[in-house]
Amino acid sequence: MRTIMLSLAMLGIASMPAAAQSIGGTYTVAGTNFDGSKYGGEATITLTSDMTCTIHWETGGSTSDGICMRNDNAFSAGYAMGKEVGLVVYKIEKDGSLHGLWTIAGQNGNGTEVLTPK
Repeated sequence: MRTIMLSLAMLGIASMPAAAQSIGGTYTVAGTNFDGSKYGGEATITLTSDMTCTIHWETGGSTSDGICMRNDNAFSAGYAMGKEVGLVVYKIEKDGSLHGLWTIAGQNGNGTEVLTPK
């Protein structure tokens, strides 16, 4: 029974669309801050397991690092930027881009961010 379940699980992974399998990589970042001002930069996602990863952003002259996780077409990351802690939640689009909202702990509001694969 375990062999059958393992085979079915592997078949499910093998039949995932190519975009679903290739979330790791480098992305162009385009975002807005809480006040609506725009920023840009680059993000790198490095897979650490089938569902988890690390993410590194270089945007607007600053850097931040986080841990991330994927669940179907949802992708989220908790991150630290200096002493601030934040959260971003993205929707994975069919074209491989990630469209999200982000916030920082203890602050009102949110920003937006789009990651486009390079």
